[in-house]
Amino acid sequence: MIYLDYQATTPLAPEAREAMMPWLGGPETSGFANPHSPHRPGRAAAAAVEVARAQVARLMPPGGRVIFTSGATEAINLGILGSGARKLAVSAIEHAAVLDTARVVDPTHAVLPVDAEGLVDAEAPIAAGTGLVAVMQVNNEIGTVQPVEHLAERAHAAGALFLCDAVQGAGKLAPPANADLIAVSAHKLYGPKGIGALWLRDGLELAPLIRGGGQEQGLRSGTLSPMLCAGFGAAAALALARMDEDAAHVARLWQRARTILSRWELNGSAARRWQGNLNLRLDGLDVARLMSELRDLAFSAGSACASGSGRPSHVLRALGLSDREAKASIRLGFGRYTPIRELEDACAKIEAAAAVQGV
Repeated sequence: MIYLDYQATTPLAPEAREAMMPWLGGPETSGFANPHSPHRPGRAAAAAVEVARAQVARLMPPGGRVIFTSGATEAINLGILGSGARKLAVSAIEHAAVLDTARVVDPTHAVLPVDAEGLVDAEAPIAAGTGLVAVMQVNNEIGTVQPVEHLAERAHAAGALFLCDAVQGAGKLAPPANADLIAVSAHKLYGPKGIGALWLRDGLELAPLIRGGGQEQGLRSGTLSPMLCAGFGAAAALALARMDEDAAHVARLWQRARTILSRWELNGSAARRWQGNLNLRLDGLDVARLMSELRDLAFSAGSACASGSGRPSHVLRALGLSDREAKASIRLGFGRYTPIRELEDACAKIEAAAAVQGV
């Protein structure tokens, strides 16, 4: 199996797995201790959590704090709902975690449009009274990198907070320096599933969503997993250390894939994007048939979070693509652990299978 779905999830880095193992916990060790307990094993577990917190914080701007969550979806919910904002503006291509939460808070929320290249209009009006603006750093379906720092400036000028879903950008790009809230997920940067974080700028107060024992600085009650925290921290530290190396490898993969699939149309900007995301379309392509015939390849017809719905991608429709064009699109995602030879083989198979369809 050749895995080309890095936007859905990434392989666990060996370094992250190694950091997790002492905290997996068994009766012959003390790694099972509750990090909120005052005894020595508990304090050791708490120390591991704080090491991980500092490692994740290094991916973020200075002047803020990291709150561990179950993932980016919870982090986004905590940021939006906890802020108390009642009037929202979000981009047309946000993840469902933002869009669905925004609909609950503000059913008539403003939508910031995108152009044909999948870039949010940096000068779209932000209405007076808006309490929070949410724009993602890198789109999960088409990989476009958004002008988040400029949009954060404009949000602040309008008196609003700025929330950035940095799930696809964290560990790959510099964080938005002037965001107020940043949501990230460990399993999108070679860490474990089941843990994410919300970064809050210093001085910002939120209301908790989950109440109970008051853990995580009163914002997220519940017992933390030292194992998941340690894996997240190790993955974050590794991503920071390898950022340039990973980007160079991804650029080489991108060039090879574009060469082999040269007749396919690119969805989204070619210049302002993370190159580990390749969203392509071929007029007349039957994507369901393509995926059925290429069962030794793992790739996507869109966002994994919306797969199986049968609906055309809201992201591709926001670019101005017809339903037919959107349904003739595929997404290839690759990264640190993708060998060039595997990507070349996969692209050759995709091209051959599309040719068999006569497209």
